[in-house]
Amino acid sequence: MNTDSADRLLTTTRSVRKRLDFERAVEPELVEDCIRVAMQAPTGSNRQGWHVVVVTDQAKREAIAGYYRKGFEIYAGMQDDLFEPFAADDLRTEQMPRVIDSASYLAANMERAPVFVIFCIEGRVEEAGVIAQASSYGSILPAAWSFMLAARARGLGTAWTTIHLFFEKEISELLAIPAGVTQAVLFPVAYFTGDDFKPAKRLPVEQTSSWETWGGAR
Repeated sequence: MNTDSADRLLTTTRSVRKRLDFERAVEPELVEDCIRVAMQAPTGSNRQGWHVVVVTDQAKREAIAGYYRKGFEIYAGMQDDLFEPFAADDLRTEQMPRVIDSASYLAANMERAPVFVIFCIEGRVEEAGVIAQASSYGSILPAAWSFMLAARARGLGTAWTTIHLFFEKEISELLAIPAGVTQAVLFPVAYFTGDDFKPAKRLPVEQTSSWETWGGAR
């Protein structure tokens, strides 16, 4: 395996919002190819309890986008509480204005993405204990990340979103998702413009990893 190519794909696959090409159609076969790759991800006990819902119908996308905007208003109102623990000069706080601007743009234009892809997992995760929760999310989130990588390799942009989950029940009813299934992530999918994605600014590994015990240095 070419580690340079693999590392570039892994370190420059971004949540794409402002650079989604809303005017270009996405071929269903291309989406299916990405899902096929995603289904090779690890899954707890080989249960393969995942299910992917692809939404291209305009009326349904508009309805989901409406719920998403309502959820975004709720989320935006929580920002002060979410970032209060961080120092004023923390990298995460520094990046928030840019992130909020980008997220606001996506919320305002959500339905313009030609395809929505929702990854789901069998079972109601909130009703399970910590082991079952970890196993369930550990079975669906690697597949969702693999979908993002497969999409990027094919010129498709995605944005990892969960704000629609403020209205998960309503969206499940809209899409006939069974009550015993948990939605995990929604991807708006479109071709992206340009290809100059770079690694993001992240907290240093020394600050975010420990050896042998919490806070232990290498």
